[in-house]
Amino acid sequence: MTTALPALGTVLEPATWQARRRAHQERVDALLAPHLARRRNGEKHPVQDFLFTYYSYRPARLRRWHPGAGLVLRGADPTELGPDYRASTAGATLDTPAVRARRAASIAWTRTLLAATAGRPAQFGCFGMHEWAMVYRQTQAEIRHNAWSLRLSPQRIATTVEERGVRCSHFDAYRFFTPPARPLNLLQPTRDSQHDLEQPGCLHANMDLYKWAYKLSPLVASELVADCFELAGEIRALDMRASPYDLAALGYPPVRVETAQGRVEYATAQRGFAERATRLRTRLLDTLDGCADSDQ
Repeated sequence: MTTALPALGTVLEPATWQARRRAHQERVDALLAPHLARRRNGEKHPVQDFLFTYYSYRPARLRRWHPGAGLVLRGADPTELGPDYRASTAGATLDTPAVRARRAASIAWTRTLLAATAGRPAQFGCFGMHEWAMVYRQTQAEIRHNAWSLRLSPQRIATTVEERGVRCSHFDAYRFFTPPARPLNLLQPTRDSQHDLEQPGCLHANMDLYKWAYKLSPLVASELVADCFELAGEIRALDMRASPYDLAALGYPPVRVETAQGRVEYATAQRGFAERATRLRTRLLDTLDGCADSDQ
């Protein structure tokens, strides 16, 4: 779902911004309902929990609506929107210069990463081997999601990794590789090399658009954060379907990337996600550039 947003400087009438807020909350409520139900029951989920454990944004914060930078909400009380808002003659608005000044270093780092990633050609030759490298040469007891069986034997997994090789460019995936898997990777990513290596075909780089969107909040409109969250959830499903875990009982039939047919299936889905992520990455960059223009 992609939401068209008004131009910066627009004054939103109460009926307009209240409808936007209500629509956002209803959408997020539907997205969060399964997770919140599991949390109440103390149930773990090897696929969907990732969106709430690896990513640190709490459900209540995802649900809270922000209009984004440069918009004025007529009739709104800035104290109800949060400490970053102020009153103007037309209504409540985000104090964009103050937020940008306080977060200048992190905003600059994130913008550089987004722009560098957008400027590279997408690569689609990894075939999800990063998830295999995270269980490489481990026993059932040692793997992260050890409540769930692997669909292949440890030896078959190891043989597949060694024959296919690993071509992971994403540091935050690479750092979870098992120690014997790391030398098998074509690259040796580090945090310092992140700006130089991330590319727009990478599933994890595209999931991380959610992280960059919520870290940029409230400069970024909540609808865009939710768009990135929704994409991250769909990508996570593919990520785990292509892993060596057997999650069919949870409704995740395997994408058998150890076969030629499975690799075609994976790369086709990966290309579709990359196209969607490109549009979201552009919207994030446009938002940051619009914030900079509004300061001048």
